[in-house]
Amino acid sequence: MTTIRLNNTKTRKREDFVPIDPQNVRLYLCGPTVYDRAHLGNSRNVLLFDVLFRLMKEVYGADHVTYVRNFTDVDDKINARAAETGREIGDITAETIGWYHDDMDALGAQRPTHEPRATDHIPQMIAMIEDLIAKGHAYAADGHALFAVDSYAEYGALSGRSIDDMIAGARVEVAPYKRKPMDFVLWKPSPDGVPGWDSPWGYGRPGWHIECSAMSLELLGESFDVHGGGNDLQFPHHENEIAQSACAHPHGEFARYWVHNEMLQVEGKKMSKSLGNFFTVRELLDQGIPGEVIRLVMLGTHYSKTMDWTETRRAEAEGTLRKWFGILHGHRFGPDLIAALKADGKWQPDEEFIGVLANDLNTSGALSRLHVLSKGKTPVALAGFAYGLQMLGLVNDWSAIPLFDGGEAGAGVVPEVAARVDALLADRAAARAAKDWGRADEVRDILNAAGVQVTDVGGQATWAPGPDFDAAKLEGL
Repeated sequence: MTTIRLNNTKTRKREDFVPIDPQNVRLYLCGPTVYDRAHLGNSRNVLLFDVLFRLMKEVYGADHVTYVRNFTDVDDKINARAAETGREIGDITAETIGWYHDDMDALGAQRPTHEPRATDHIPQMIAMIEDLIAKGHAYAADGHALFAVDSYAEYGALSGRSIDDMIAGARVEVAPYKRKPMDFVLWKPSPDGVPGWDSPWGYGRPGWHIECSAMSLELLGESFDVHGGGNDLQFPHHENEIAQSACAHPHGEFARYWVHNEMLQVEGKKMSKSLGNFFTVRELLDQGIPGEVIRLVMLGTHYSKTMDWTETRRAEAEGTLRKWFGILHGHRFGPDLIAALKADGKWQPDEEFIGVLANDLNTSGALSRLHVLSKGKTPVALAGFAYGLQMLGLVNDWSAIPLFDGGEAGAGVVPEVAARVDALLADRAAARAAKDWGRADEVRDILNAAGVQVTDVGGQATWAPGPDFDAAKLEGL
């Protein structure tokens, strides 16, 4: 079995991944707060975990991996958007979730196993807060419930900072109802016109951090394998998740491995509306940039490094995909060929590709390996290449492989010519079935003269135009 290695933020080491239960590998990613379109930076951890999800399914089996990514659909930003627009909060969140799905689908990201909404788990949050209060880790004050940070000795271990450092480097709300400045809100009152629920502490709504703890507990249990998000979530969000989950369930591990991605910049500068370099995924798609191109650019930089979106990288990615998809089209890759390769036992990943990818999700190294594999001359020789494209999410539907202008190796063969070649191959197959070897050889010679390369896989003939392909030699046949 392939050994997966992950850089664990929790231990600050690259470690062999050892699942808690190989029959149920569990992943959790902090999802979006749904009040607006996802910007390009928001997609980076989605694509990171999409690759991780695909790799885990490859190694442990698709039925043995559970992936959860939540939607935060109760938040002050959502309330503010409703106040600005006069729209119902439910309409805003439903619309935004639809946008998010459309945009991430366009980037080739598979849907998680579960996509819980915070508003569907309010009872679980209330129960968890009550338990924390009962255990002395939280307290009620002025309609609020707050976590007592000094009750958890390991607070700060994930981010590697002391409480004093955190206070100095963060905006810490000073409020009269707090016992200590670092104590954080688990529940807060809701004024008129703001969503709220009845609770032991009054009518209100949950704090941000308790949401993920409650939802991960409900769907993954007290202990699960991998938790992730952008490195901007290490503190306070993930630090607070750990504290409240560890105190509520001291016998559980919460998350065994933590994977955090670096941020994104544009043309060497931090993405910012003031600099005019801030854009959403949808804006790029609407500019005519294919989702596969966006995805390839993002995967070209290791997740632990700052990713720089540049026009040069976009153009290079488009050129690479034009070449790669052209190869697939030229060799007639599609559902039938994939089925034939599977039947012959040839639909397998390249071992070196898998090994590189499994070493801390080294997508840039995996892409380099695909460049080597793309040099295969037959469908069988290209099987590992095609499999790798699928694993990286660059091809998700073999019946609809993207085709960019100027594709190679047969992508430019006009339908009429392709139909003529297909007819000749059908003629050859019929001749073989009738044991008319003379006619079969005649068709073979015609195809060879026209520069058509034919490969027989699993009883199915596939073809591609060779370097000396001449469609004119097929005229009149």
